[in-house]
Amino acid sequence: MEALFVSTGVVALAEIGDKTQLLAFILAARFKKPIPIIAGILVATLVNHGLAGTLGAWITSVVRPDIMRWVLGASFIAMAIWTLIPDKIEEEETQVAKHLGVFGATLVTFFLAEMGDKTQIATVALAAHYGAPVMVIAGTTLGMLLADVPAVFVGNKFAAKIPMKLVHSIAAGIFAVMGLLTLFQADKLF
Repeated sequence: MEALFVSTGVVALAEIGDKTQLLAFILAARFKKPIPIIAGILVATLVNHGLAGTLGAWITSVVRPDIMRWVLGASFIAMAIWTLIPDKIEEEETQVAKHLGVFGATLVTFFLAEMGDKTQIATVALAAHYGAPVMVIAGTTLGMLLADVPAVFVGNKFAAKIPMKLVHSIAAGIFAVMGLLTLFQADKLF
């Protein structure tokens, strides 16, 4: 359960102000059909994070635990730094697959936007850290939905009121603490 809760919280915080959340705002404003947009976000995230969680589980099977500790610790610290860098969305990402309908456009654009994104990389690292990919995938997907579903319903009005710097700082702090605890072999605390 710990893997589920930590994955949900970290990704929900990291997703606020992320380019995929910005994409949710744009898709909601463009299509004004929240249900197919939310369904597209869910399916895209499950597939994307499913692949990432599987990769994280596989990595733990081929990398020695002492090396894995250093890789994971450094990864979490890198995620902390990356979380502090604001995202922006490219207009081309919102134009992809427009002919597929609202669900298809959301599915394709979200899947592509998540490739190599910090939440996907976090899913790999969390799955490797916890060794519970199903719980991590469920948590990271839930975290994405917690951040993106409200974006679909309230759009840009709500985004302007969120203290992005504070939220990103909290997420970065969590990643940094996880990294330091992993490096100092205090992973029993997580």
